[in-house]
Amino acid sequence: QVQLVESGGGLVQAGGSLRLSCAASGRAFGSYAMGWFRQAPGNEREFVAAIRWSFGNPYYADSVKGRFTISRDNAKSTVYLQMNSLKPEDTAVYYCASANTWREVTTARGFDYWGQGTQVTVSS
Repeated sequence: QVQLVESGGGLVQAGGSLRLSCAASGRAFGSYAMGWFRQAPGNEREFVAAIRWSFGNPYYADSVKGRFTISRDNAKSTVYLQMNSLKPEDTAVYYCASANTWREVTTARGFDYWGQGTQVTVSS
């Protein structure tokens, strides 16, 4: 089993930046990739970005491409989401998730374990 703990959310003005962190434990049980999703009130959970623990390029939703960067620190078993040029529409609860394969990483069903979420609020 993989345990995930997010941190770094908060309130920021439009145009500002935040960095989210997701610390993973229990990776020996098979995590292959990590992803970030977000969910605003009344909306479905939405894919943001994904990255493998090993090789390959990250993958981003079009809505965040060029503004958000996902990265990893394998030694710390931690994944980050650097969010720049934030917009009010980025306001949501952000979740990190762990997947055992790269299949379907743009959908929630592609992930096996989830963190508790961290709130990001962008004011206009």
